[in-house]
Amino acid sequence: MLPAAHRLRASRDFTAVLRGGGRAGRPTLTVHLLPSVPAGQPLPPPRAGLVVSKAVGGSVVRHCVARRLRHLLADRVPSLPPGTRLVVRAAPASAGASSAELGADLDAALARLARSAR
Repeated sequence: MLPAAHRLRASRDFTAVLRGGGRAGRPTLTVHLLPSVPAGQPLPPPRAGLVVSKAVGGSVVRHCVARRLRHLLADRVPSLPPGTRLVVRAAPASAGASSAELGADLDAALARLARSAR
């Protein structure tokens, strides 16, 4: 489970990340990342959110995909720099993907965004 301090909740935060962040697409998901901008004050912990639309499937399938993605994010979000905001959008192909495939796509997308941030 993703700790409460690392969850992205407000719709304005989702919108800011989707519009202003970098994007990396993979077959099963798209990752949007908005790095922090130091402003002289302590930065909040990195936060992440999920978007799993009806295009992925019915409610049971969507919730299954969301649970698997949350589990994968719980291991990866704490290693992001403080203040970073991350949104993971599940693609319809994520419904039939294994957790290993989702994890590999998530890692590849995060690595691509890390390279482009440098």
